[in-house]
Amino acid sequence: MSVDRPDPLLEVRGVDVRIGGTAILHGCDLTARAGELVAVVGPNGAGKSTLGRVAAGLLAPAAGTVRWGGQDVGAVRARRRPHHRAYVPQRGRVPDGIRVREAVELGRAPHVGLLGRPTTTDHDAIDRALARTRMTGFAQRRLSTLSGGELQRAQLSVALAQEAPLLLADEPTASLDLGAAVTVARLLRALADDGLAVVLVVHDLALAAAIADTVVVVHRGRTVATGPAEEVLTPDRLAAVWEVDAELDPGDGARTALRVGWRPVPHALEGR
Repeated sequence: MSVDRPDPLLEVRGVDVRIGGTAILHGCDLTARAGELVAVVGPNGAGKSTLGRVAAGLLAPAAGTVRWGGQDVGAVRARRRPHHRAYVPQRGRVPDGIRVREAVELGRAPHVGLLGRPTTTDHDAIDRALARTRMTGFAQRRLSTLSGGELQRAQLSVALAQEAPLLLADEPTASLDLGAAVTVARLLRALADDGLAVVLVVHDLALAAAIADTVVVVHRGRTVATGPAEEVLTPDRLAAVWEVDAELDPGDGARTALRVGWRPVPHALEGR
């Protein structure tokens, strides 16, 4: 008996992107549904972050379509876009002197009325965003004083205050220590379990396999595989895309590891 799946909150179909005359993406696809965590992986320069920016409506494709909840992104007015999706950049700007709660209030701005005065509903949404990321106790701290993990959680608080059904994050665990990375990864997984559609661009294949429902592999500007980690991160694909002799070890369900061997992959050495 088939189980009906919810309609996609994000649909990227056949997207091409050219930047400065250079083709970056070629016919890329990406889909995310409510309650689903999608990890976009690939080598450096593969086009992962570009695909994330296209999906977030920050970069217009030369061809193909991007839809949020069935609506073409091009038809969504700029001031309405934060209602559809929240986006966490890889390196968020840290304004001088701004405090955590003030930053989260800015994330809530798309919902504030014409008079520009937050209502009780807005304040409640800000409180929920801070509580969800365990940043309530940091509300009056300046962003510039936060650790890398704390700053990433603050940025997620800003995104959650938008109360958008789709959350996109570009390398949310980059440059974090192990504990901070695990905390952020668990939070993203929990947000998907709460019903958000979550898309993250990530380098760490073991982390992607551990928390993602769907893994999208991008290679040389193309989506070359989409599906569960154990189906797409095979030894053959790891060799073809990352040029390593490796295999994914699902472990005991509590951890996932990438076993990397020392046998050279022949084509990885060609032309070097």
